[in-house]
Amino acid sequence: MTDDVARVHRVIGVEEHAWTADLRDALLTFADDDTVNLLSSRQPTDHRLREVGEERLARMDAAGVDVEVLSITTPGTQPLDASEAVPLARDANDFLAEAVRAHPDRFAAFATLPTPEPRAAARELERCVQELGMVGAQLVPLTRDRYLDHDSFRPVFEAAAGLGVPLYIHPGQPLKAVRDAGYGGFDDWTNLNLGTGGWGWHADAGLAALRLILAGTFDRHPDLQIILGRWGEMLVPFADRADLLSEENLTLQRRVIDYITGNVHVTAGGVLSHRMLAAAIDVLGPDRVMFGDDDPYRGMKGRFGGEGGALEFVETAPMSAEDRQKLGHLNAERLLGL
Repeated sequence: MTDDVARVHRVIGVEEHAWTADLRDALLTFADDDTVNLLSSRQPTDHRLREVGEERLARMDAAGVDVEVLSITTPGTQPLDASEAVPLARDANDFLAEAVRAHPDRFAAFATLPTPEPRAAARELERCVQELGMVGAQLVPLTRDRYLDHDSFRPVFEAAAGLGVPLYIHPGQPLKAVRDAGYGGFDDWTNLNLGTGGWGWHADAGLAALRLILAGTFDRHPDLQIILGRWGEMLVPFADRADLLSEENLTLQRRVIDYITGNVHVTAGGVLSHRMLAAAIDVLGPDRVMFGDDDPYRGMKGRFGGEGGALEFVETAPMSAEDRQKLGHLNAERLLGL
């Protein structure tokens, strides 16, 4: 794709991860999260998560990514006690803000929020947006055994709606009872992958978003927008079936599918699949799809790995030249104010 019309002007990665050494240590000590214990804390992933300078910029350049929207990797501070979560979230957000200040043309950032203390989480979101210039926040579905639709988390959604910023719902480890019953019974590595990146993560993230709809979150905040990775975390591809929840529902103001098409945006989240992109566009249209490389986890593997892989994925997407610009950067610029 060499002609000027087909050439994508720039690529923004909307799901790209980092963390701090202090947060890593607290998660290893207190959280009992297998994705931390067995995946993120291993070398070289731990180093790549903590590095937000020249090495990351070199990876971005090699892949053809112009801007990364940084976010603290799953599970953030959400599994920790409030006394740990509040200061660690603040420190992690200051770390992200410093990375953006050092390279303002290459990085933006989502805040991580200490949801074990919801009012503190709302205040932290306000600080991050109003003082640090962040473009929204990333959350995982669970804080201990509570999904995001629990009444206690309403201050967070009120703050996001008031600030006019989106919330990225990133997968997190499902409840232990669910992991044991639904994702166990195999060898340890298969159990881990079945319950996380192979299936469980995505079912749980889609469920968390659906629960937000059913709890009336978008009736209270009709303009609030959320983002899901992996082309909609099972919810968007299953939107027509999820709409059955609209039947005889006396509490919602709209049909479920109308919330999905009006309040949800999606990213690749490292799944560089044109087939899944096409399915997301079929449900949401071309104005709600964005690129995301899941740096540093994806490791530039597969057909679109290696030199220029991100740019190649966008430029060869089965869509019009105008819509490729939307996928590559225009939709992210509009939603996130970049």
